Amino acid sequence: MLFVVTGPPAAGKTSWITAHAKPGDIVIDLDRIALALAGPGAKPWDHDETLLKVAHRARFAAIDEATLHRDKVDVFIIHTMPSEKATARYKRLEARIVVVDPGKEIVMQRVRDMRHPGMEAVATRWYSRRRLAGQATGVQASRPW
Repeated sequence: MLFVVTGPPAAGKTSWITAHAKPGDIVIDLDRIALALAGPGAKPWDHDETLLKVAHRARFAAIDEATLHRDKVDVFIIHTMPSEKATARYKRLEARIVVVDPGKEIVMQRVRDMRHPGMEAVATRWYSRRRLAGQATGVQASRPW
């Protein structure tokens, strides 16, 4: 099965996957990929432009390969704001789309506490896009920490 886990930064997408994935499942998470590619001591959510370019290429390749094996193992993809094209592809692949959103107030506080300042703009854009798209179904709150 293919799961696409979406939601604003700091919503709890990784925590949702940790609670649902089993050993042997495939988890594709840009933050984890970037951290794996970064040098020792790198911050988990603060990557420069060059590292992110490399990490994105690795992520695209991982998605292409992993989706070929979704009948053998569960595949979890974290995709904060999938484009219309990506969403259409996920639907063709019969993905289950999971939206993790504990609410804007909680997310914005977590971003201020745990992420670099640029993530506030990403979270604001996520909520703006969501409101404009009228997407309100399938939302799963994350843990209230």
